[in-house]
Amino acid sequence: MHQGLGAELKRIAFFTLICLSFGWLNGYISWTLIIGGGLYMGWVLLQIRQLYLWVTSRRREPPPDTVGIWGEIFDNIYRMQKRHEKERRRLQGMIRRGQQTTAALRDAVVLLDANGCLNWWNQAAETLLGLQPIDQGHPLVNFIRHPDFIAYFDACEYEDPLDLPSPRNESKQLQYQINRFGKGERLVVVRDVTRVHRLEQVRKDFVANVSHELRTPLTVLRGYIETLSMAPDLNPVMERAFGQMQQQSDRMNLLINDLLTLSNLETEDNERNQKPVALKPLLDMIAADATALSDGQHHITVKCKNDIALLANEKEVHSAFSNLAFNAVKYSSPDTEINLGISVDESAITFSVKDQGDGIDPIHIPRLTERFYRVDNGSRNSDAGGTGLGLAIVKHILLRHDAHLSIASKPGKGSTFSCIFPRDRLQILDSDKQEESSD
Repeated sequence: MHQGLGAELKRIAFFTLICLSFGWLNGYISWTLIIGGGLYMGWVLLQIRQLYLWVTSRRREPPPDTVGIWGEIFDNIYRMQKRHEKERRRLQGMIRRGQQTTAALRDAVVLLDANGCLNWWNQAAETLLGLQPIDQGHPLVNFIRHPDFIAYFDACEYEDPLDLPSPRNESKQLQYQINRFGKGERLVVVRDVTRVHRLEQVRKDFVANVSHELRTPLTVLRGYIETLSMAPDLNPVMERAFGQMQQQSDRMNLLINDLLTLSNLETEDNERNQKPVALKPLLDMIAADATALSDGQHHITVKCKNDIALLANEKEVHSAFSNLAFNAVKYSSPDTEINLGISVDESAITFSVKDQGDGIDPIHIPRLTERFYRVDNGSRNSDAGGTGLGLAIVKHILLRHDAHLSIASKPGKGSTFSCIFPRDRLQILDSDKQEESSD
């Protein structure tokens, strides 16, 4: 380009010299320079016109033939066009490949703009959500009108997916997962989880039915074992055998009761049974029960204000709190302290149980709330008489109250189990209600 510019300047200087020479011969130097400059400007305008017509032409033709710097300009623009065209084809190929890939997915993929309106979707979205080409540009909530989805969509907190019946067929269950990207755009992935839900329902029904069916024969067996164990002149071998049978039947009874409790938590609606539960009397009652369980071998303290209550199902939170308190008694050495407390901050209300037991290895903590998961060590084993379902029950109760369980523990330094509820469940009791609760 620099060489072309130098050649063009030489060409202009040579043309100017010719005009000066011709003007000197005819005696009109000024007019000759003016006419020569006009001719050059006309030639420049002609090149600009050719450039304009060539650039704005829809047909991709080679550049027109010209000389000098304009020839180089045409050639450079032509090369840039070729590179741009090559890059455009490459990007189009990538977009087409991405569309073909998403079209092959069984999951619906929907792209929304910053206003939550439909921008693009794959073929599966037409099947699962019933979207049509004419729907482009309309808000997604116009097509999925379920109140839970609208609240989920507007909350902009998409850490967990949302399961809802299909807007086209209520017998199908869909799972919605929303991801934010760019400047407010959202990518919605919808998958059919009907089969998973049906399997989960089959599992729940099986557990509930089996637990109910086992209860009656187990009651008969326990009755006979208890009767036979009380027979006179029972030899020591049979007495020991009946004692072990009684112990295992009691453990099986606890297991069935816990399974039924889990089944009820998974199927029953607790919203209508929620009311303000005074926490100080509840913790005092749990502390008294825990003291009786420990036979006075542990020092159990309660720290809770008298005027606070929790909006909850009283029976369920009593079960969850007492479960944690009884675990602390079972897994703590005698003559140690167990603290039951309620704390309130700007975002949450927390019930915590702190013990001075042997603690739990951190590798076990993420799995403690799984059903039948047991920590196999010297202190937390089946000898404590548990069923392996206690913390699973606590977890389900907390989920039904928009809460979660936090576990902090170090081997040899005790454990702290905390039930963390949202602050909006906090209730302040007036003096009359406090008197009623104390009575």
